[in-house]
Amino acid sequence: MTEHHPKKNEAWSGRFTEPIAELVKRYTGSIGFDQRLALVDIEGSLAHAEMLHHVGLISAADLAAIEAGMAQIREDVRAGRIVWSEELEDVHMNIERRLTELIGEAGKRLHTGRSRNDQVATDIRLWLRGAIDEIGAALTTLQRALLDLAAAHAETILPGFTHLQVAQPVTYGHHLLAYVEMFSRDAERLADCRKRVNRLPLGAAALAGTTFPIDRERVARRLGFDGVCRNSLDAVADRDFAVEFVAACALVMTHISRFSEEIVLWMSPQFGFIDLADRYCTGSSIMPQKKNPDVAELARGKSGRVFGHLMALLTILKGQPLAYNKDNQEDKEPLFDSVDTVLATLRIFAEMVPGIHVHHEAMRAAALKGFATATDLADYLVRAGVAFRDAHETVARAVLLCVERGIDLTDLSLPELQSLSGHIQADVYAVLSLEGSVAARSHIGATAPMRVRAEIAWHRARLDAASEAGPKS
Repeated sequence: MTEHHPKKNEAWSGRFTEPIAELVKRYTGSIGFDQRLALVDIEGSLAHAEMLHHVGLISAADLAAIEAGMAQIREDVRAGRIVWSEELEDVHMNIERRLTELIGEAGKRLHTGRSRNDQVATDIRLWLRGAIDEIGAALTTLQRALLDLAAAHAETILPGFTHLQVAQPVTYGHHLLAYVEMFSRDAERLADCRKRVNRLPLGAAALAGTTFPIDRERVARRLGFDGVCRNSLDAVADRDFAVEFVAACALVMTHISRFSEEIVLWMSPQFGFIDLADRYCTGSSIMPQKKNPDVAELARGKSGRVFGHLMALLTILKGQPLAYNKDNQEDKEPLFDSVDTVLATLRIFAEMVPGIHVHHEAMRAAALKGFATATDLADYLVRAGVAFRDAHETVARAVLLCVERGIDLTDLSLPELQSLSGHIQADVYAVLSLEGSVAARSHIGATAPMRVRAEIAWHRARLDAASEAGPKS
């Protein structure tokens, strides 16, 4: 490829009497990061060119030349042969200049009826649409990994916590299904966001539309958009779809961070609930006994990175008058890094989850501490005809007695329990057992092993149906 180093920016140099300063060129250029839009920029340009020919603005020969030139550029981009020039500011001008070098005058006609303002807005939406589909697929893979682990532990009992205090016994399978629910909502949010991403800005030109007889709907159909942006000012100026997307990413990372926190806590000797495969951990340079859950810790930290990108995008938008402003150039790096961070995190967690080894006995022993079945005893009394508040008070006195003696509720003799309430019979011990407690909660959304298995089947069917349907475009 012949390198081209113009002294002036060829997109707009005719208005100026001196070349742009080198410092300004470096400060305002975006080719260092927006080159990753190259393939979607080519895709959008080809659709625009086909439309220009259809409405009679360029000849068949020009269209054929543009298509051939773009095919060559696409091949060069994929092979890493493109030499990106800072002199040409951005990915759009780099591609247009290379096209003109390859095909001559026809390349200069491609920009008819459009501006870099609507061009970049289109590129971002095309790129982001693909990124949403990738993240959706990664969320599905992670959910399937969690479902497999949940199926293996539908009967494994551990304490459920509130305030990080033992609350009631639950099954580990049920606990994992909570994260499946979170990640399923994340997928729903992204799919809903995709609807607002999938609108075509091209045709808005700089801000007011164009005097040429363009066919925006034709371009939208070719590019797989659901429709067009219906106001030219809004089409080029707003990035609310990007804010919405990064907000959804921030929630994905929030859920990842909560899961990470539990991995870190539960892997510590103080809990000893789980262990991770060695390949997802690191050691210490000084303490030979250490096995650190670095992947989980780093993911917990990376959540702040995405939260910061959300605030950056909101700040970029909040002070801009209509229409396009150069501030919007700052939208890409937060957007790109959010996608990269979320995708990398989801993929490594989907691989890591099957490597979680569960210490059943440690979980069960922890569930036997903290009077986890106290609520079951209260429910037992209510079923025997005691008002709930009275039952609550009776059980509180039973717990206090256990605390004073350093024993569990199941260690109280039947006469001791009956001294607290005459409604208690010998069958109370079935209620006070961990297995009895979780099995009794068998309605939709509860922790019983049979319900966990039913929910796993439901989620698998949901994911299968969604995978068969696939993205809309």
